[in-house]
Amino acid sequence: MSQRSSSLLAVPRIVDLIAQRDLSAVFQPIVDFEDGAILGYEGLIRGPAGTALETPYALFAQAAAEGSVIALERAAANTCIEAFARLKCEGKLFLNFSAGAIRQLADDRDDIFTMLRNMGVDAERIVIELTEQSAIPDVASFLPAISVLRMAGAQFALDDYGTANASMNLWVRLQPDVVKIDRFFIHEIASDPLKFEAVKAMQHFAAASGARLVAEGIENEADLIVVRDMGIACGQGYFFGKPNAHPPRKLADDAREALRSGHIAVFPEATRAVSASPSGGMASAKMVVHAPALPRNATNNDVLELFNRLPNLHAVAVVEENEPVALINRRAFMDRYALPYHRELFGKRPCMLFANESPVVIEKSMTVEDMAKLLASDDQRYLADGFVITEQGQYVGLGTGESLVRAVTEVRIEAARYANPLTFLPGNIPISSHITRLLSHDAGFYACYVDLNHFKPFNDQYGYWQGDEVLKFAAHVLADVCDPTRDFLGHVGGDDFLVLFQSEDWHARAQRAIHAFNEGAQRFYAPGDRLAGGIHGEDRRGHPTFFDFVTMAIGCVQVQPQLDDTTYSSEDIASVAALAKRRAKSEASGLVMVEFEESQMLLQGRATATVD
Repeated sequence: MSQRSSSLLAVPRIVDLIAQRDLSAVFQPIVDFEDGAILGYEGLIRGPAGTALETPYALFAQAAAEGSVIALERAAANTCIEAFARLKCEGKLFLNFSAGAIRQLADDRDDIFTMLRNMGVDAERIVIELTEQSAIPDVASFLPAISVLRMAGAQFALDDYGTANASMNLWVRLQPDVVKIDRFFIHEIASDPLKFEAVKAMQHFAAASGARLVAEGIENEADLIVVRDMGIACGQGYFFGKPNAHPPRKLADDAREALRSGHIAVFPEATRAVSASPSGGMASAKMVVHAPALPRNATNNDVLELFNRLPNLHAVAVVEENEPVALINRRAFMDRYALPYHRELFGKRPCMLFANESPVVIEKSMTVEDMAKLLASDDQRYLADGFVITEQGQYVGLGTGESLVRAVTEVRIEAARYANPLTFLPGNIPISSHITRLLSHDAGFYACYVDLNHFKPFNDQYGYWQGDEVLKFAAHVLADVCDPTRDFLGHVGGDDFLVLFQSEDWHARAQRAIHAFNEGAQRFYAPGDRLAGGIHGEDRRGHPTFFDFVTMAIGCVQVQPQLDDTTYSSEDIASVAALAKRRAKSEASGLVMVEFEESQMLLQGRATATVD
């Protein structure tokens, strides 16, 4: 007998593990963001340590093979309840069940709740999680089971929302007390605008339905701060603690400090338009036509039948293992088929005979910039033939030249509302919105207005194209010194930028930006001008003047939490920062800080003038 065969035979049966009580429980804390308290634990099961069945995945895979999944779920719940009671843990216990196990649990509710009472665990402390693997063919017949358990005092949760079977349909019909957002949407939410928008939509629906949200999969401080500042109430993940047989009774100091962090998250929605431009996902979604495809071995008669059945279909893709290999344009195909005897001669021939074997293919992740380049390219086949849209090389659907132009244009227009079209940095609307958020949370920050000295004469001498390159370089330098989780960078317009620093070392960051820009900007000059130290030009009055190299000036105003009833607006902050910038332009260092006392006087003066 082979070693592999003997190892397979060594795997114990699930029923034997249950009978021998060879299962153990581990618990992962679920944290309330408001006060940092542990409101409960999710109970998870483990098999015998060091064996092939130690992990939950292996256990349930083996149970599925033996047909004993529900028995394992019941045993896992009993094991978790016993361990929870033995540890004298406080708060709620979250237990995972499939739909079938929940039905059985409702049928045996008297025995279950008697066992809970005997162990000293009230039914009100139990939260039953419907796992994402649970497909429910008949939701109506499942509702009574949920009602029975709720009447006994238990709460109901929808687990891993956003994946597999956890859908809005279930949310509406089952009306869970708790919805746990799948970790996919939480991981890197601090830098992913689309995940942020998805979770925000869940949050709106939770508010309407009365459900409490738990963000699963929190693994770092940046993601925690974003979901906290969004207003999500609770979270779970490795950042708070891994599953453990002896779970923590209170939050670790580093996690507690992160929760209490005074800095306000830079929401990725502020750069939504920026992401819409580099990422073509939004544009692709707008223009995709979900259409059937044909296999390579299809005949021309198959193509004709498809076009006759779908009169609005402009083309059909030919695929092999769901990868596009050709495209057949409707008009070209039908024109050729209308010729005498073509149907009789070519009807049963392979469809590849009239197909374009090198169609234009657009990957869903293609940037809008690349889509725009396609519009400007010499290859204009997509205008007549249309094109194929793929996702990771797999066929998704079709698009037309008209839809491509419209989608790119709409994304550009949307970007122009929220982002500077040159640097794709957030524009005035997101800048104002973020300042308002900072002020409403009484967060201290430093508003730094950035301007470029001698930019206009450079622009006049070298032209707008080279001037745009300098502006993009300035944006790159500023972005490089910002902490994306704490500091907000916006492009007001022209050569004016605004940085809202929450980083404590903001001064060193600003100095680093000035130094990097002042050195790097010289490469945009011609060699002769670099040797001369600048360029000759005319001042605003038309007088001949020598202008030094373009340099960066930063004026900063300190904004601390307001101690009185005076209210400042985003315009007040920007105006005082602009005043500091004007001072910085005449300073050799290029950096001026308006101290707190002076800034408060200036801000109060602005606020009073606004009211008057």
